[in-house]
Amino acid sequence: MKILLFGKSGQIGCELLRTLPPLGQIIAPDRREADLENRDVLHKIITELAPDVIVNAAAYTAVDKAESDEARAFRINAEAVDILASYARYSGALLVHYSTDYVFDGQKVAPYIETDRPHPLNVYGRSKLAGEQALQQAGCHHFIFRTSWVFSSYGQNFVKTIWELGKERDALNVVADQVGTPTSAELVADVTALSIAAFYRDLLPEGIHHLAASGEASWYALACHVIQKAREKGFSMKMDAANINPIPAEAYPLPAARPGNSRLDNTALSEKLGFLLPEWQVHVDRAVDQLILAG
Repeated sequence: MKILLFGKSGQIGCELLRTLPPLGQIIAPDRREADLENRDVLHKIITELAPDVIVNAAAYTAVDKAESDEARAFRINAEAVDILASYARYSGALLVHYSTDYVFDGQKVAPYIETDRPHPLNVYGRSKLAGEQALQQAGCHHFIFRTSWVFSSYGQNFVKTIWELGKERDALNVVADQVGTPTSAELVADVTALSIAAFYRDLLPEGIHHLAASGEASWYALACHVIQKAREKGFSMKMDAANINPIPAEAYPLPAARPGNSRLDNTALSEKLGFLLPEWQVHVDRAVDQLILAG
């Protein structure tokens, strides 16, 4: 099996380089070799390589910047996906694509399920929804994995940011009225590889799946957990969790509106795969361990 991976330098992409090799030959061009904003270059590379599986872990993820950079967000998150989907349709390849909790407006009281109607609040969410729709309309074999609050021990993410701030500051204000499920890039990559294998054994139907850890947390609760866990493990943190102050989102205005409820219900995917996805604390604690080792 030949697998073409886009986005190898991102959080999920780095982990996919670990989980995908047992499934086949991995071809992972960098941004210079495969510019998702250049339709001709993108079309050329996929037709020449002729992959059996395309895994698209590349995306425009600068949520606030997207508000003033809408055209580029849509080129990467929607138009490029349309090109990949067109190839997959005519070649019979499987296309694996990642989407986001931001396709929802956060008004639902319960966690979102796969069949809930999307209604994004910001440009980033609209561009990701457009990518979902382009993929579905193409009629190719596909997985759309919606995930939320992705983190790892490297790259730019909330857990890493709190870790760095905890070493430098005495106190911090963190939003407490937005709730979601922190999900590690490691978990996303593990489940992706399992899902591809399951697809070729007719054990997992294609379509949209909510791939998120179990449980829920606010940004405030997540920040407290990171600092507390680091201190419990003996790492010298300047900040104490008691000095993290919960604030409402309106007290920390940002260019892009965020949903108050970002929780994704992973029940359907868990049942189809035959195991429960772990609570978010499991991988946050692993990330803290890795950050401690890195110093």
